[in-house]
Amino acid sequence: MDIEILLFCIQNYAESVSVEICSILTRLGYGEEIRRWRIKKYREFDRLVNARRPDLTMITAGSKAEGLTCRLESDWDILQVLNKVLCVEAGTNLRTIPCDMEVYRMDTCAYPGHCKLFLERQALGYYNELHRALYDNGNGDVLLSSDFFVEGISILSILPLACKQAGMVQNSRAGPSIPLTIHKILHMDNVVSLPCHCPSILKRWAARHRHWPPPIVVEKVVSLGAYLTPVGYKGSESKHVEWRVCFNTGEAELVDNLNDTQAKVYVMLKMILKNVLRPSKKEITSYVMKNIVLWQAENNQQNRFYAGSLFYWLHDGLKKLRTAIVTQQLSYNMIPERNLMAASGLQDKQQRKWVADITDMIAEGPNVILRLPKIRKAIVASPEPMLWFSKRRMELEMLWMEYFERAMHCHDENGEPDECDYIIYKIKRRQAKVLLEVWGWMVLDGCIVNDLMIIYDRILM
Repeated sequence: MDIEILLFCIQNYAESVSVEICSILTRLGYGEEIRRWRIKKYREFDRLVNARRPDLTMITAGSKAEGLTCRLESDWDILQVLNKVLCVEAGTNLRTIPCDMEVYRMDTCAYPGHCKLFLERQALGYYNELHRALYDNGNGDVLLSSDFFVEGISILSILPLACKQAGMVQNSRAGPSIPLTIHKILHMDNVVSLPCHCPSILKRWAARHRHWPPPIVVEKVVSLGAYLTPVGYKGSESKHVEWRVCFNTGEAELVDNLNDTQAKVYVMLKMILKNVLRPSKKEITSYVMKNIVLWQAENNQQNRFYAGSLFYWLHDGLKKLRTAIVTQQLSYNMIPERNLMAASGLQDKQQRKWVADITDMIAEGPNVILRLPKIRKAIVASPEPMLWFSKRRMELEMLWMEYFERAMHCHDENGEPDECDYIIYKIKRRQAKVLLEVWGWMVLDGCIVNDLMIIYDRILM
């Protein structure tokens, strides 16, 4: 009986701490309301950009599309989709595809989730970058090289004028990504991709038995289709001509449909990755954490995910991560045959260390939160000042997004926002007022930073 009482007390403690941490995460900018607002704003920004460029579609991806990071908290991942191209599975009737579309046939590789592209029908007048990446394999086939394609792209040349802000610099290629930096602080990872019609893959995903998401969401994910990004399987001898099948918009829809607790488990797993595991060569990425949470949601009744169960699911996620590290196996939610750990490059020493670290974190129970600086500082801080600062930080983020959106509506011939616009003027005045309020509190607290722009950037990190 004493053991039962002890277990009951431990469970109650874990649940009460879970509820408190959920509340802290909301104040830190990971709550349901701000998450939905971010998703809406980034989608609206994409819509405004895409209205100006019929041959290119810009899609915000990653944590920004998921509404789970502030302005400068992480890179802005962007998918640039070439609209006048279509990649199709073998057996597709080309007569059903408009004549002005360039068509490539997908040839599935030995590595699940990857393919080679063979030219089926060329369309002149579009995308010289594609045509420069074509080559003859010596067997009478013309393939599209993913490697040549990325090497030949200049993101600055394909971006619409309204996106070419002063201070935008293109950086060196990073895998399939072409990074840009705006004003030396806002980092954007651009991946140019091709639309992909692969109904067989999506039908297999949709046909699985699942607790989540509901059928209407499954149908929407299927309707959003897929994309091919220019990156091959790391261990493949022909990786320079391989492309990876991705479901960026579908996955964003899935994350959008996570409930508040599930989203916060995802946030905490990413914090653990960044602050505790700290991989140096992307042996484990936040994408692994996302898939762990998607499998949790799919395989369990949704009423089991509530604020008081946060630590239960966090520990469950850590156990699944530990298993993935030990076995070097984690199935991709959209294509389970693809192993996300297959090409991690994880060394034995690093593997043992991470397994030990994760085992320690599980044993610590709720105290694992003390390993996460952002949450630890929030616990130490007094509730009232923290709440006051949290409201100002979120307001500044909202004002920045409103400014960004308004700038898309009214800009000059050089793509610069019209500073005389009344709404832009009011937004900037409010930004200045909030910044001065924050700076005043910081001065009273002993801060000696007087540059408001530095303070502004730090607040939004």
